[in-house]
Amino acid sequence: MHTKNIITAGKDISEAKKVLVLLHGRGGNAQDILSLADHFPLDDFSVFAPQATNNSWYPYSFLAPPAQNEPWLSSALEILRNLLEEIKSKGKASENIYFGGFSQGACLTAEFVTRNASRFGGVFLFTGGLIGDKIDTENYKGDFAGTPVFIGTGNPDAHVPVERVNKTAEIMEKLKAEVTVKVYDNKPHSISQDEIEIANKLVFK
Repeated sequence: MHTKNIITAGKDISEAKKVLVLLHGRGGNAQDILSLADHFPLDDFSVFAPQATNNSWYPYSFLAPPAQNEPWLSSALEILRNLLEEIKSKGKASENIYFGGFSQGACLTAEFVTRNASRFGGVFLFTGGLIGDKIDTENYKGDFAGTPVFIGTGNPDAHVPVERVNKTAEIMEKLKAEVTVKVYDNKPHSISQDEIEIANKLVFK
């Protein structure tokens, strides 16, 4: 099970107008993903980066049957649920809360926001999609109410099939998110400058 360990950057939440939650990938850490914040216009933001126990949110592929990734997957979602409630308790409305992640962190971000769809400030998923060997649409509820979402991915990608990215976009759109997907031919499993620039235009507009 994950231990709560959240690294912060930017403004103190009491002074910030907005909040960004960043989720690192498998083998990465909160400090790594926080360096991404330097590439976004976050002058008025408080930034939160939870740290996964043993640097992994769940042990197997995101395409494994969810039961194989338990209890880690549920524990990771609980960390995020508690963090979201904590941020809201500081007076921050959902529309001023943003989420983003890379790889395993992007998959966890997709899963969390789509299970708890609301009008968020924006969401970016750098190479990720909804979790599970099959998509159980019963898990996804709420109304994104026009939340801008950007998903960037490579084709092929060693971990995330384009089909899953497209299915993720479709489900998010049904919950009224404004989703933009960009597929890059033969992009390495990493974050590109182009993805950062698109996220800046679409998510932090």
